[in-house]
Amino acid sequence: MGAIGDFFTFIATPLYYAISGVLILWHKLFTALGLDPAGGASWALSIVGLTLVIRAALIPLFVKQIKSSRNMQLIQPKVKELQKKYGHDRERLAQETMKLYKDTGTNPFASCLPILLQMPIFFTLFHLLNEAAKDYTARGFLTSTLARQFGDSKLFGSIPLADSFWGSGVWREGGGDLSVMLLALFLVLAMTATTFFTQRQLMSKNMPADALSGPYAQQQKLLLYVLPVAFGLGGVAFPIGVLLYWTTSNLWTMGQQFYVIRNNPAPGTPAFAAKADRDKAKAAKHGTVVAEVEAPVEEPRRPAVRQQPKKTTKQQRKSGGSKPGGGTQGGKK
Repeated sequence: MGAIGDFFTFIATPLYYAISGVLILWHKLFTALGLDPAGGASWALSIVGLTLVIRAALIPLFVKQIKSSRNMQLIQPKVKELQKKYGHDRERLAQETMKLYKDTGTNPFASCLPILLQMPIFFTLFHLLNEAAKDYTARGFLTSTLARQFGDSKLFGSIPLADSFWGSGVWREGGGDLSVMLLALFLVLAMTATTFFTQRQLMSKNMPADALSGPYAQQQKLLLYVLPVAFGLGGVAFPIGVLLYWTTSNLWTMGQQFYVIRNNPAPGTPAFAAKADRDKAKAAKHGTVVAEVEAPVEEPRRPAVRQQPKKTTKQQRKSGGSKPGGGTQGGKK
């Protein structure tokens, strides 16, 4: 375990410096604005500020995620055609599907990138807060003095940011802390609800009818229910400070996705039709006419036109001239 521990420490060290650095900068800002440096409000707002910085840095990945998700939706009819054609040959089906992804610039794993990249940050913040509360451990730019302030900070003067729903259970010896449980429960429910509604928003408004069936749709439906349950069950053990980070991150995702779906919806979706209606209403209000924009429809392939052979003269036939199409005609007629 020693080698494994050293490996994870090597990976986590840059994250400790990055997260603690951003956290402290926000903390200094709120302290300069008059908040108590050891109070829960200054540290809670610093966690919110940290979340905003991280999510702003992930915007390029979010754009890539939206683009890939849209491509996945639009190519579902072609995927179904491949399944009908090569359903009996799994290897050939996999090859043709990957070729389709490559030709359309689609990455089926891009939708997971923002969450996957946030997980190390999530657990680093968890350890940062947990160790600061237990023994005031200095990590990254977080000194022992700041770690003590961070670990002992309390919201509303009585709810420690480092406590969790499960750790403050009233069934524990000493009676626990009901106020901590109520705030933690509220944040767990908010985190679960925002996760659910963000996924549902994508499926109900920005997925064409053809994409609502098939493997991709089943994957999306699975995520719709599995992710909220997973976050809800795990959230009871997360400190309030970490729950604050994840809930803020979910609210950012919901707002960001709402903006993208509203202003740049995928063709053939309810959001696309709603945007067309808004454009018409806006144009009518200003006395202009907007041409209707329909979702692009793939045109059927036209059969190749057979080229008719050209007539040749009698002299050309006698001389054995070449006929169109690469053939030769020799001899006398």
